[in-house]
Amino acid sequence: MAAVNLEGVTVDFPIYGSRHRSIRTAFLGKTGGLIRREGSRHQRVTVRALEDVSFQLEHGDRLGLIGPNGAGKSTLLRVLSGIYEPTFGKISVEGRVSPLFIAAPGVDLDDTGYENIYTCGMYLGMTTEEIETKMADIEGFSELGDYLSLPARTYSTGMLMRLGFALATALDPDLLLLDEGLGAGDARFAARAEKRLEKLIERSSILVFASHSNELIKSLCNKGALMDGGHLIAVGQIDDIIEQYKARTESAP
Repeated sequence: MAAVNLEGVTVDFPIYGSRHRSIRTAFLGKTGGLIRREGSRHQRVTVRALEDVSFQLEHGDRLGLIGPNGAGKSTLLRVLSGIYEPTFGKISVEGRVSPLFIAAPGVDLDDTGYENIYTCGMYLGMTTEEIETKMADIEGFSELGDYLSLPARTYSTGMLMRLGFALATALDPDLLLLDEGLGAGDARFAARAEKRLEKLIERSSILVFASHSNELIKSLCNKGALMDGGHLIAVGQIDDIIEQYKARTESAP
């Protein structure tokens, strides 16, 4: 059974060469997190992207991450996927994690499509047996045909995207991490991708979805997490969290 538990998770990013940055540049950078100057002479600069984030998820939870740009939504997704480690705090994730915002990790443009399916599939946590079992499905959905036997450097951007999407959505995830920025090619393929994505979400035990679309989050999620400036403001039922976000937006100067 899938489960997620975060306790006081804080993520800092060191900024190198910051002594040569102007105050204006530093101020503009604040939109991505709180800038902190540390050390005896305040020469060490870090950006705090997340601060003291705690929540729990269990089977059946569909959590929508809501907040403005720079709120920490993408950073949180990457912490859950294991890309970023907390500077402070603890994170526990039980079950297979499927980060769909990196649909094809480990792509080698000199390898064929088939070789990349195996390589990227293993990066995503699939076994060789699982990949072979799902190969026909990946082949059919990607619609790449004979191109799968050619080096990936011969593919267009859209073809690479379709291959990655077909592979990532063939998984049987426990924890599915989804970013609305994931594209899926032309209009016809996008329509097929939407249906395939719906089935993937149904197969997942837990979903964490970052989006700026309240309507989309409401259609996919039963819980919401309101974030701002790297802080978790509130967690609760999706309708309540959306209303809180709207109230904060309307009251902002």
